[in-house]
Amino acid sequence: MKKLTLKDYTEIKSWIYRNARTIELAIWQYYFENGSKEAVLSALEFYQNDDGGFGHALEADSWNPNSSPYTTLKAINILKEIGFNDKQHPIIQGIFKFLGSDAYFSENGWYFNIPSNDDHAHAPWWTYSMEANAFEGIGLSAEIAGFILLNADKDSEISNKALRISDFIIGKLSTADNYGEMGIGGYCVLLDTLEKTGLALQFDHKSLTEKIKKLVYNSIERDTSKWLYYTRRPSDYINSPESIFYEDNKDIIAKELDYLIDTRPQYGVWNITWSWFENNERFSKEFAISENWWKARVAIDKIIYLKNFCRLDEFKT
Repeated sequence: MKKLTLKDYTEIKSWIYRNARTIELAIWQYYFENGSKEAVLSALEFYQNDDGGFGHALEADSWNPNSSPYTTLKAINILKEIGFNDKQHPIIQGIFKFLGSDAYFSENGWYFNIPSNDDHAHAPWWTYSMEANAFEGIGLSAEIAGFILLNADKDSEISNKALRISDFIIGKLSTADNYGEMGIGGYCVLLDTLEKTGLALQFDHKSLTEKIKKLVYNSIERDTSKWLYYTRRPSDYINSPESIFYEDNKDIIAKELDYLIDTRPQYGVWNITWSWFENNERFSKEFAISENWWKARVAIDKIIYLKNFCRLDEFKT
């Protein structure tokens, strides 16, 4: 079985310390160096606006300083990573305030992209488009609803909003033919949330589980030669052997684990598989910076993935 060696890990750690932003460095230290939740929170709060939402390129492909639902979800997922759910903390109270407002929200959920994105450096997929919001918002809204249902007061207005959106999104499973970039991952999060909150009883949980399992299986690219480009891999949905999606996909998971070890550049970290450019070089300077930010985050995610599947050599991280 291939494993990431101490030498590999040390090279990655050195790269992180030389290149990562404060927020990613705090997350690295939390996972691998007994770093504190407080350090992560301290770094995170600089990205929060007065309206409670998050901006300022916390989502590294969008340099919009204004609050957006997607960038706020990035903050939510960092809080989930470190297991922080103090409902009275100003960061979470701010998130509830932003999500509870009508900002970038329709009866079908939260917007994936927002108009002010166009005024700042961004990847093409962050250009404002209500047409894109119709399907790209599915996964985003599923994850946001999951956070609210887990953390907000059960009888609050925002919880009722999240429950309505969840019902709508689950209904889309039978009618939509495009779930957007985040859709399937969002359904995975929502399914887990329904189980944890006891809300699964309100839905046909067995049927829902089987549909999502099928979506996950079918969306994973099984031709490893295509992993050089932006495509779905097992790690997009399955983070440990305890996942309900593991058994159906364990063979391709093993291939990805080997692939990660084989493809890390010497002395560095993995390259990202996307670019802001198609036919022009607009925002080339900003992308060069964002690319490094992303490489730090991707490196953290890949080492966590390797660690969860016992692919780190025997050493203390």
